[in-house]
Amino acid sequence: MLKLVGGGGGGGGGGGGGGVGQHWACSVAGPGPGPGPGGREAALGVARPGERGEAGSGGPGWGSAGIPASAPGPGMLPAGAAGRARGGQSAGERGEPVGEGEERRARRPPAPALRLLNRKPQGGSGEIKTPENDLQRGRLSRGPRAAAPAPGMGERGGRPEPSATHAPGAPAGTGTGTGTGAAAAAAAAAVNGLLHNGFHPPPVQPPRLCSRGPAGGGDAAPPRLPLPPELQPQPPPPQHDSPAKKCRLRRRMDSGRKHRPPFPWFGMDIGGTLVKLVYFEPKDITAEEEQEEVENLKSIRKYLTSNTAYGKTGIRDVHLELKNLTMCGRKGNLHFIRFPSCAMHRFIQMGSEKNFSSLHTTLCATGGGAFKFEKDFRTIADLQLHKLDELDCLIQGLLYVDSVGFNGKPECYYFENPTNPELCQKKPYCLDNPYPMLLVNMGSGVSILAVYSKDNYKRVTGTSLGGGTFLGLCCLLTGCETFEEALEMAAKGDSTNVDKLVKDIYGGDYERFGLQGSAVASSFGNMMSKEKRDSISKEDLARATLVTITNNIGSIARMCALNENIDRVVFVGNFLRINMVSMKLLAYAMDFWSKGQLKALFLEHEGYFGAVGALLELFKVADDQ
Repeated sequence: MLKLVGGGGGGGGGGGGGGVGQHWACSVAGPGPGPGPGGREAALGVARPGERGEAGSGGPGWGSAGIPASAPGPGMLPAGAAGRARGGQSAGERGEPVGEGEERRARRPPAPALRLLNRKPQGGSGEIKTPENDLQRGRLSRGPRAAAPAPGMGERGGRPEPSATHAPGAPAGTGTGTGTGAAAAAAAAAVNGLLHNGFHPPPVQPPRLCSRGPAGGGDAAPPRLPLPPELQPQPPPPQHDSPAKKCRLRRRMDSGRKHRPPFPWFGMDIGGTLVKLVYFEPKDITAEEEQEEVENLKSIRKYLTSNTAYGKTGIRDVHLELKNLTMCGRKGNLHFIRFPSCAMHRFIQMGSEKNFSSLHTTLCATGGGAFKFEKDFRTIADLQLHKLDELDCLIQGLLYVDSVGFNGKPECYYFENPTNPELCQKKPYCLDNPYPMLLVNMGSGVSILAVYSKDNYKRVTGTSLGGGTFLGLCCLLTGCETFEEALEMAAKGDSTNVDKLVKDIYGGDYERFGLQGSAVASSFGNMMSKEKRDSISKEDLARATLVTITNNIGSIARMCALNENIDRVVFVGNFLRINMVSMKLLAYAMDFWSKGQLKALFLEHEGYFGAVGALLELFKVADDQ
């Protein structure tokens, strides 16, 4: 804060004598306690120009004058007190007054550096807007000192100053133009002191109280320019947002930056027999996120993760859960859920009851059911499906799950010594370099793909005799109702009571072509005999059905591998779920008929790769949006 206080008394002129005139004092608020409202104040005495200039200056002289003791302004310090506050310079260095109207001249050249420390003004909420504050905030960089102003120019270094000249007889600080005179000089001196002490080391010479040297001389550096308003430091905006609102803002910004889709994250593979569903459960939810999470989202997550069975037919395969998985920048667990396709309408109805459409999430689905049930999703649950090609999703999902592994274990495996039942055992297999491979997808039907790279594959052939065939025939022949029940019966049966073997025809091996007598010559061939039909069990029929379907798939796969010149055959699909009988039969067939040249490979998450691929497509959809 700057103050101008008028006073009487004679002033010492520059050089050897001077005229008589009024004295004016300029006070600048400084730090520390003091009588004034803003703390202590440093005083400047400014005399009006004298008749003669200082020796050798060639221009009007400016001297320091003490404020008369009889008339100090309120809150002002006596002349010279500012020097004591600035570090205890001697009276000779400061030019303190030694008597009424007299002063002792300084022994050193003046230096225009009146220093103001940062101080919040009394009654205000922000800091004094100074270049020093900007420097501390990194808004300014150090630079060279400004050049001296040209003769006839004001302290602003290039703009004429209207108040640079004064009318005769007028006190210092009263100009004929629109400027502020001495007040402007004192303000410029204050700014100059800030810039000087902020941008450069402290000066060697102690500063004089007058910030302006001889008009025509060159022993005093010009003051620096004050900062324009746009460079002044601004106080931070008030923070009145609630934690939940700030969390929502953070999540929105984070989602936009990472292109994450909103929760929940699902991928669906709607097949002809089973619906496969994968659900990503985030485990890194913060307290703020949980607080703002909508109720139906919490309800869905709790329902899916706290149960292992849903109704009579829905099952969560807990043993297949992938834990501590990072997907799209979030950590969590990947759950694997299945239910019969015939229960699809109940699933859609549940989505409607839980108001799934209010979550504004995209539901990516693959398989034939994505097209079949699209209208039902839209009309019943108000959900729009993002339909995807099932073979694309199959390959993408398989490669992804194999890359992340099965909770620290390899995803892929094979059977060692498949032709020897006593020595046959499961072994891990590294599928880091999978190409080329023959991919046999065994679902309701069978598709066989030759895969040469991630994006280069072709469907070689397929067969209608697949998992759906096995279950359908078992239901007719045994009266079972589920895949699990059919496999359980097959595990207890003996297919040789149903099938006609080579030894039943030849009485032993067919040695010329290397056919063993135990090989199947005709599936269900013995059922033409009424005596045989009366002696077999349901378990025998279930086993014969399983062997028939498996041998057919293995035979076609081997011929495709030979035609495509591929020696690795990967079998996937829900037909292999909990179906150790079929896997060992396939391993045996590949090894025996190829004389050890073909290797049958299997994966832990047999039938879920299409659903995983659909989930991965969800992230791509978010990127596109």
